[in-house]
Amino acid sequence: MDANPHFVSSQPDIHPAEEALDAYSRVVTSVAESVSPAVVRIQVEAARGRAGGGSGFVLTPDGFILTNSHVVHAAVRIKVWTPDSGEFTAQLVGDDPDTDLALVRIDAPALQAVQLGDSRKIRVGQLVVAIGNPFGFQYSVTAGVVSALGRTLRSQSGRLIEDVIQTDAALNPGNSGGPLVNASGEVIGVNTATILPGQGLCFAISISTAEFIATKLIRDGIVRRSFIGVQAQTAPLNRAIARHHNFMATGALLLAVEDGSPAASAGLQEGDLIVALDSQTVEGVDVLHRLLNEDKIGVWTRLTVLRGSKKLELKVLPGDRPA
Repeated sequence: MDANPHFVSSQPDIHPAEEALDAYSRVVTSVAESVSPAVVRIQVEAARGRAGGGSGFVLTPDGFILTNSHVVHAAVRIKVWTPDSGEFTAQLVGDDPDTDLALVRIDAPALQAVQLGDSRKIRVGQLVVAIGNPFGFQYSVTAGVVSALGRTLRSQSGRLIEDVIQTDAALNPGNSGGPLVNASGEVIGVNTATILPGQGLCFAISISTAEFIATKLIRDGIVRRSFIGVQAQTAPLNRAIARHHNFMATGALLLAVEDGSPAASAGLQEGDLIVALDSQTVEGVDVLHRLLNEDKIGVWTRLTVLRGSKKLELKVLPGDRPA
């Protein structure tokens, strides 16, 4: 039967852009409602009456809360506000400035913990939501997309944080330590930094890094790394010497060697260029830091060094880096 040409639908035409906006709004609203109860506000008091704060999120129902190291580092008192249970005094479980991550704990009833996502499944362009307390405005929500993956970010300790997520979800002071969440309500990152005056240049530490560090902090209270006792910077090699020895174009130039350190005992000297560690190429100081991990503590390690035009093979016994 032919349709009545005089029939007029009572349903208004919906523009595709409006449908998309509605779907977008529904996702953001759903994520905010599901995750916000696990997001906390952190206030700290430091020496000489200095104060600061940021955000965090409940990692486990028994009160472990993940945040940024720079939020709680050197704090003498930490207060945590939860959406449902109010104010609590928090204990610092552990602090890792090298990854800008820290763990605190509160004794509070019926805490709602977040669901953790999988960093390996993150894709550029996917929707993300950031929740935190910028400038003290509690439980603010911003949304955007993953702008890039695999970024590196310099921590306050000077080491590089790897596997960093770049997002255009707006972050401001006070967002630090809050969660970056995917459309399924899973935490995929810990919001940590913005680049000012850049617009839309915000960064989060991947949840895979955060899980690894949190496990270490719960177990030991610290993240152990080895050290050899040098100050170094990335520097170019002489091209002819690099070609002769088949080295990369850069290495780690030693600016200073600490007295009594493993490096001093190994015979390293100021001006030496470290170009390899246990046959792994050292292209600069950041690679050297990365290779000096917990596994190297107390293990004899071979260093390939250029001293002038001479290639040296030295053995060093890395120690446990002081906290």
